[in-house]
Amino acid sequence: MDTDALKTAARMLRDARRIVVFTGAGISTESGIPDFRSPGGIWSQYNPDDLTYQKFRSHERYRKLYWEYDRARYPPMRDAMPNAAHQAVVEIEKTGRLLALITQNIDGLHLKAGNSPDKIYELHGTVREVTCLDCNARWPREEITDMMDREGIEVPHCPHCGGPLKCATIAFGQSLPADVLQEAFVHARACDLFITIGSSLVVQPACFLPLDAKRGGASLILANLDATPYDQYMDVVLKGKAGEVMDALMKQHRLLQGEVDAR
Repeated sequence: MDTDALKTAARMLRDARRIVVFTGAGISTESGIPDFRSPGGIWSQYNPDDLTYQKFRSHERYRKLYWEYDRARYPPMRDAMPNAAHQAVVEIEKTGRLLALITQNIDGLHLKAGNSPDKIYELHGTVREVTCLDCNARWPREEITDMMDREGIEVPHCPHCGGPLKCATIAFGQSLPADVLQEAFVHARACDLFITIGSSLVVQPACFLPLDAKRGGASLILANLDATPYDQYMDVVLKGKAGEVMDALMKQHRLLQGEVDAR
C-alpha cells in the first residue's frame, strides 16, 4: 500500500466537512459473500434471460424460478457479518460529517454494521425486504420466507391486494428507484469529499456519481483492488482489499486527528 497516498487521503478525510461514501461489491467480498456470477456460482445455474423483471411480471412459472434463485442466494447474505471496511464507514459517520452512504450492494451489511438508515441510499434495493409490485406494501424478508416455508408456498402473493411479491432488489430490466437515485446525485454534488470503496465504476448511471462530485468541487478518493475507468479523475487511489485499505486509512486518520486534538 502506498504510504504517501494513504497519508494524503487521511489528510483529505480529516479536513472534509461534507463526506459521501459510495460502495460496491468489493466491500462485501471480505465478509464471505460469494461471487454468484463466477463459474459454479448460483448465477451459472440459471438462464439470466429467465430472471428479468419483464419475465417475472409475465407468468407464474418465471416467478417460481425467480424465487427458487432468490432463496438460494439469500442465506450467504443473511449470515454475513460486516468487515473492517464497513466499520470504517460507521466511524466516518460518527464524526458527524457523513452526508450520505450510497451503495450498489443489496446485502444490508452497512445497516448491520451500524450506519444510520437515514444515511443509507440502496441503489439496487435490499434482500432484507419483500415488496408487492402492485400496491408497494413491504414486509421484512424473514416474515415472508417463514410463511413460504410454513405453508409450502413457492410463489408468494400480497395478503392485501393479491399482487406478486418480489424481493425488494432491482432485477434486470427493472428501473432503479428514481427518488433514491436523485438523492444520491444531489448529495454527490453537495459534498466536499467523495470516497469510493470496492466499486469497479462500470455500472451506469451510478458510475457517474464521482464525476458529478468532482464537478461540484469535491476531492475524490478511490479504494479498490483493481483499476477502474475513472482512476485518472481521482485525487488519491488506494489499491488493495477494501477492509485492509479502509482500516489503514482510519488508523492514519485517527493519528492526524489526535495531533489536532492535542494542539
